[in-house]
Amino acid sequence: MRRRLLFALIGILCLSFAKLSGQNANIKGRVIENISNEAIPFATVIIEGTTQGAVTDIDGYFTIQSVVPGTYNVSVSFIGFKKQVIYEYEATTANPKFLEFRLEEDLENLEAVEITASQFNKTDESPVSMQTINQTEIQRNPGGNRDISRVIQSLPGVATTTSFRNDIIIRGGAPNENRFFLDGVEVPNINHFATQGSSGGPVGMLNVDLIREVDLFTGAFPTNRYNALSSVMEIKQIDGNSEKVSGRATLGSSDLAVSLNGPATKNSTYIVSVRRSYLQFLFSALKLPFLPTYTDYQFKYKWQLNNKNQINVIGLGAFDDFVLNKSVNEGETDPEVLERNNFILNNIPVTEQWNYTLGATYKHFKDHSYQLLVVSRNHLNNTATKYYQNDESSENNLLLRYTSEEIENKVRLENHWQKNNWKMSYGLNYEYANYLNATFNKIPVGDTVQIIDFNSSLNLNKFGAFIQASRSFFSNRLTVSLGLRTDFNDYNNEMMNAAEQMSPRVSASYQLTEKLSISANTGIYYQLPPYTALGYRDQNGSLLNADNGLDYIRAEHFVAGFQLYPSQYTKISIEGFLKKYSQYPFLLRDSISLANLGADFGVIGNEPAVSISKGRSYGLEFLVQQKLQKGFYGILAYTFVISEFQDKKGNFIPSSWDFGNVISLTGGKKFKKNWELGMRWRFTGPAPFTPYNVSTSAIIEVWDVTGTGVLDYNQLNAQRSGASQQLDVRIDKKYYFKNKGLNLYLDIQNIYGYQTQTAPSLNMLSDASGTAIPDPNNPGSYQPYFIENTSGTVLPTLGVIFEF
Repeated sequence: MRRRLLFALIGILCLSFAKLSGQNANIKGRVIENISNEAIPFATVIIEGTTQGAVTDIDGYFTIQSVVPGTYNVSVSFIGFKKQVIYEYEATTANPKFLEFRLEEDLENLEAVEITASQFNKTDESPVSMQTINQTEIQRNPGGNRDISRVIQSLPGVATTTSFRNDIIIRGGAPNENRFFLDGVEVPNINHFATQGSSGGPVGMLNVDLIREVDLFTGAFPTNRYNALSSVMEIKQIDGNSEKVSGRATLGSSDLAVSLNGPATKNSTYIVSVRRSYLQFLFSALKLPFLPTYTDYQFKYKWQLNNKNQINVIGLGAFDDFVLNKSVNEGETDPEVLERNNFILNNIPVTEQWNYTLGATYKHFKDHSYQLLVVSRNHLNNTATKYYQNDESSENNLLLRYTSEEIENKVRLENHWQKNNWKMSYGLNYEYANYLNATFNKIPVGDTVQIIDFNSSLNLNKFGAFIQASRSFFSNRLTVSLGLRTDFNDYNNEMMNAAEQMSPRVSASYQLTEKLSISANTGIYYQLPPYTALGYRDQNGSLLNADNGLDYIRAEHFVAGFQLYPSQYTKISIEGFLKKYSQYPFLLRDSISLANLGADFGVIGNEPAVSISKGRSYGLEFLVQQKLQKGFYGILAYTFVISEFQDKKGNFIPSSWDFGNVISLTGGKKFKKNWELGMRWRFTGPAPFTPYNVSTSAIIEVWDVTGTGVLDYNQLNAQRSGASQQLDVRIDKKYYFKNKGLNLYLDIQNIYGYQTQTAPSLNMLSDASGTAIPDPNNPGSYQPYFIENTSGTVLPTLGVIFEF
């Protein structure tokens, strides 16, 4: 009876929505000049594939009325400017987004040559290794879970680990080699439960409802972006609604999000979001041994002082708690479940993190230039505690007590100038950083246990300067860009010499035919080692790694490729790349390069290190991308990569990110009545891993302080897991009615349940309480055995997005 009543209610709701779905939408926006911010009147705005459009008024504004709700490509053209297309704009009766077209001057007479490549994002500074995805592509991505770190896995050059984490592996580089900018403000990490010293985590912090588009640079970084070796991610947020208050509520697989936006004053708008997880309730109901909880917030305030002056204020923050479910074994009799629970309870620490980034940007526009001032502050607080068998009754049981803070205050000043065929940008940046660390940790060293106990405080002044100039020749057929930057700081003598960190870079692109171009880039890039390594002190309080001459990490990039544009909706590209690493931190305690770490929970780099490690990665990328046309869209991305770093003997061996072949195929179809089907299939080659030193791990004193075993770095990355693959499917149904909207979706990850064989876990025979049993035949040791591990399960999600 209850089921019949529920189905009846659902049917009534669907019929009600269907009756209300006849509402039409309006598309509003403005067309302005990219550099001067001046309005462009009488520009033509077209909804491609239809007869609907508009012409901008004297102030550059336009309105296209009576548009049937749905997803469209909207283009703008005007004599003397390059045509611009915003792909897959969702026209909706609820929470409409204001379109802003910033057109770039096109002063050359192209005669018979029409450069259709401009329809896909491509800059003079970065003609290669740059991809752009918009809000619609992010939100609908099958298996992406509305998480930008997962969505970009559909792009070439991007891989990830098989565990439930958001580690981004770009062209064989470590997760800590990526940098993120939100509306021009640097954000150190975009994931909850972040690994300090790296950039990954299991869940993203960003609410995609606030994201307009994302530019991913996997090379050819512009000179105003720094401290990156593998990628730069430019995340651009939408503006608030200037006419009315609107919002969106989203119920996803792991959290509930609510966002509001609207006018703050006559000349300013706001948008704000709050999310709260409910994973802790789900994990408790499933009787899992750990309970993660996270909360995050995100906001943007835009103040248009006048046509020549603009201020943006942004914020992003998170609160993360990871506690143990100590009562999970109550009433449990299954020995396999008890084994799993006890293993996890005995080796995972209790952690708590919070972090935030606050930033403001001020733009001042002139006729041929604009100036940008960026000020920001970010703060990370990270704590972790672990007691032997989780017994907190005695401090003698303490295995780990870690507290650390990273605080950065930043200012950056840029000037961007453009006239005729010249573009130039230059600027300065300064940072004052404070790093605090209090560490007590019992660790195995050989066959014994050592206590690490120190407190550290480090203040750092960091400086940077850059310049970049670009010029087009031969009726825009050839574009050349030259850049130079330097970074230095007062950590030690090695890093204070600005000449040692000179970072030149060159890009060039040539239009062979109307639809075919060839592009290349080479450059040198530097990245500061993590604060965990910079601030490490020995038992005497000495800043050990400063004395060891720890230096900037260096990477030389070489990239070249072809780009073919059969139509303005289609792109085909092939790129070859080579990265040569040097001066990477080599961790002395474990005799391993820091480049092999970063895809696990905890902290990396908190130990003695010297800048002697070298590495290389090289490979080939292939991309076919079809933007939305006649209801179809898709991306085929193939990457072949070899990634190698030196071991302690100086031999090049596979790094932890040497995946070989990575394939991603994403596609979808929009049907009538606002139905949509999307699918994504991914394949990643076998990942290297380091086996355990079983005999050392089984030593009673060693196992009691680790609970997970000790890796045998004499066999660094000598074994491989199985290749991984999965198919994700998503079905969307949208309803549009007066001033409201509803999107229901079903997302199924790994729909055919493929399981990847991953590295086995080492455990010791134990009793029902989880206490390890000594080996009667080997005094002083426990009895080791392996637990086979697989990764991959069917994960269905029923999501609801309500707009109002």
